[in-house]
Amino acid sequence: AASLGRLLKARGLKVAAQKLDPYINVDPGTMSPYQHGEVYVTEDGAETDLDLGHYERFIDEDLNQYSNLTTGKVYANVIAKERRGAYLGSTVQTIPHITDEIKRFIYNVGSKAEADVVITEIGGTIGDIESQPFIEAIRQVGREVGPGNALYIHVTLVPYLKASGEHKSKPTQHSVKELQGLGITPDIIILRCDEPITDPGIFRKISNFCNVKPDCVIENLTLPVLYEAPLYLEQANLSAVVCRELRLSTPEPDLRQWRDMVAAIKSRSRSVTIGLVGKYVQLHDAYLSVAEALRHAGFALGAKVDIRWIDSETITEETQEELLSHLDGILVPGGFGSRGIEGMILAARYAREHHVPYLGICLGMQIAVIEFARHVLGIADADSGEFAPECRHKVIDFMPGQGENIDKGGTLRLGSYPCVIADGTTMARCYGSKEIRERHRHRYEFNNDFRQEMQDAGLVISGTSPDGHLVETVELPGRDFHLGAQFHPEFKSRPNRAHPLFKGFIAAALRYRAAAQRDMLHL
Repeated sequence: AASLGRLLKARGLKVAAQKLDPYINVDPGTMSPYQHGEVYVTEDGAETDLDLGHYERFIDEDLNQYSNLTTGKVYANVIAKERRGAYLGSTVQTIPHITDEIKRFIYNVGSKAEADVVITEIGGTIGDIESQPFIEAIRQVGREVGPGNALYIHVTLVPYLKASGEHKSKPTQHSVKELQGLGITPDIIILRCDEPITDPGIFRKISNFCNVKPDCVIENLTLPVLYEAPLYLEQANLSAVVCRELRLSTPEPDLRQWRDMVAAIKSRSRSVTIGLVGKYVQLHDAYLSVAEALRHAGFALGAKVDIRWIDSETITEETQEELLSHLDGILVPGGFGSRGIEGMILAARYAREHHVPYLGICLGMQIAVIEFARHVLGIADADSGEFAPECRHKVIDFMPGQGENIDKGGTLRLGSYPCVIADGTTMARCYGSKEIRERHRHRYEFNNDFRQEMQDAGLVISGTSPDGHLVETVELPGRDFHLGAQFHPEFKSRPNRAHPLFKGFIAAALRYRAAAQRDMLHL
């Protein structure tokens, strides 16, 4: 879906993308990262599926609240309408009320983005009970918009049996048969595979059995460079086939910049090692956008970024040297809850005391503040109201006007907010502008009761809300890079346009590595 969006945009079309998820949660906001991976936040503050991050990174278009829909949200909206009497006493049923709500989202994402093409992806597997209303809804959309205005693309797995050295088409055949039983015949079939399909008979068999044109059966091979996928699919004429089937007259795709980017990725000559210190590192998807933003910065600087995934619970006074001493930079990402916090504080302290480049994101910024309060100001019990509600020195606390008795879902500070940058700071050097906008997802803030005391001790508040009340970024003076940001810069990073903070962080890590190598050579 993301690759197709990039190809259609390269043909001059305005593209909007959307993910429909059949699970019953209203949104991923309260789901465990181990269950779902990261929560991706849009400009308008929607908490969405991580696939939307892929859409934005590939298509380079800001998505919105209509770009992610779940079964839970559908039913919540329908029940709320029923309670308001919107259905005028009708019996509320799956058809038409649930399917109409799904269709409303499909149509709205296109109208809000003023898109030429809307790409709607349905999660799950054909045959899932919970996905049936979504399948029925898109069947109705195809009928409503008419031939040439809707296109069904079915992505299937073609497994490779190493024992016999062959690919098997049977799972695809059965999946398409199941889909046809639900009223949809796919126009294009994409074959996901880890090994190249060298037998042309596989393509012919799928074309004949599944009743699709021969050039509408397209291989999608697992590639070593993720961002090579659009180029690979274009070799199989995917965008040309899609435009033909949709009766769209477009120029050939302009992929020169994308090809140059992929060539640069493959020719990187330097390397840098970054420690990502988090509490969900067993599932790398929990920090997907952070990892991609680090790689984007590496692309821009001609460097391979080696990410060391460090469980913060394993960092102690005894293990910190072993775990952290070989790193060129330390990044502490976002998260919630008290587990693993002390290890993160040790990592931030190690970075400060050893002048290792440090980037703290959301929770990582709060960790930097707590560490500074404890070990520079000498406030031994400094903590966050999230982790220690009874603590006397809560240097991080609830946002003004909030309290403890609030729901967990949808009550965070979400979406894009402005930030004013102080002159002569690392923030100013990275962004090169006075005011920026970045996306947020948090509930707790820097406690202004400690603001002056921390500034007097050397902490630089380099970014604030326009009224100066909310602290957005903090940093240490006299350091190449030691910065904490309350917002999530990773959500706005692109493979062909690295985010300024990540680019600045990786550049500092490269300088740190070069200096360490010079010191070793001198010794």
